Amino acid sequence: MNEKHIKVKKTARYFVLGEPSENISQVWFVCHGYGQLASYFLKNFELLTDNKTLVIAPEGMHRFYRNGFDGKVVASWMTKEDRLADIEDYVNFLDQLYIEIFESFQSHKPSVTFLGFSQGVSTVCRWVRFGKKKPDHLILWAGIFPPDLPPFEPGEKNFFDKISTRVVIGNQDEYLNENSMSDFKKIMEKQGIKFQLLTFEGKHEINAEILKRISLELANPCK
Repeated sequence: MNEKHIKVKKTARYFVLGEPSENISQVWFVCHGYGQLASYFLKNFELLTDNKTLVIAPEGMHRFYRNGFDGKVVASWMTKEDRLADIEDYVNFLDQLYIEIFESFQSHKPSVTFLGFSQGVSTVCRWVRFGKKKPDHLILWAGIFPPDLPPFEPGEKNFFDKISTRVVIGNQDEYLNENSMSDFKKIMEKQGIKFQLLTFEGKHEINAEILKRISLELANPCK
């Protein structure tokens, strides 16, 4: 038996808070976790809604029923099966989405933030590593930098060097413990990525207070 691949066209979905305009100074791309939908995940970011912030929530292209064969539908970015093809597909999707969004901005370029939550952390990290588009800011929320991502070779450009990176973890996160965080820090050190660690009282979730605080910091970097 021989495994083969064929390239096909596929329709990907995303959701938006706000409208592109000359008033927009921040664009956020927010990638959901495993077993979520972008429309529901985006509700966490409604507190950022103003006439200066545009929030884009792409959705993983693997949709499935949460339980059995009916009921709630959720999505993921990839599984372990044929993973390299899935990674290539979603990186291409995210690059194309970035281009489409920024076609709306003619006279200025807003600052760009990539935020990944849980499984979305691996997604945005791979996007930075393999994609054509890079953010000004990177937020890794309740997830681990993908340990299989190859470190940069000597002389190779480290795309993370000029990206302001924040890591956000709830102190009661049921999926992350001291050992996983220790491994995370070792991976980040091996990759040569400097980051600011932010913690909050809470579990595996988006914390509104921390989110608002980060948004204000990015909007007013000199204050």
